[in-house]
Amino acid sequence: QLQLVESGGGLVQPGGSLRLSCKSSRFSLDYVAMGWFRQAPGKEREGVSCISNSGGSTNYADSVKGRFTISRDNAKNTVYLQMNSLKPEDTAVYYCAAAPPTIATTDAIDEYDYWGQGTQVTVSS
Repeated sequence: QLQLVESGGGLVQPGGSLRLSCKSSRFSLDYVAMGWFRQAPGKEREGVSCISNSGGSTNYADSVKGRFTISRDNAKNTVYLQMNSLKPEDTAVYYCAAAPPTIATTDAIDEYDYWGQGTQVTVSS
C-alpha cells in the first residue's frame, strides 16, 4: 500500500515561505497524480494544488495562484509544495494525496485513494 509522509510544516510570519515535501518510501509515484489539500479548524478539507504523474500539468486553487508552486521529482518519489507570500488564512494542516493518473483536479477529492498524515502550517506574527 502506498504510504505518504509529509514534512516541512511549521510556524512562519506573514509574507514568509515554506516548502512542504511529500515522500513515498515504499512505492514509486511515477504512475499517480498527486495533490495537496489543507484543512483549517472548523472547515472542510479543500484542494490546494495537483500535478500530473509526469509533472507536465498542474492546477491551483484561486486562493493560492501566483503564491504556491507544486512540483515533483519522481526519481526521489517526492512531491513538493513551495509556498510563498504566506497569509494567516493559509494556516491549516496540509495533506498530500495520490490519485489515478487520469485525475487532473483536486475537485475529485474522492478519487484520491492514499493520504499522508498531514503537516501543520501556521502563519502568524
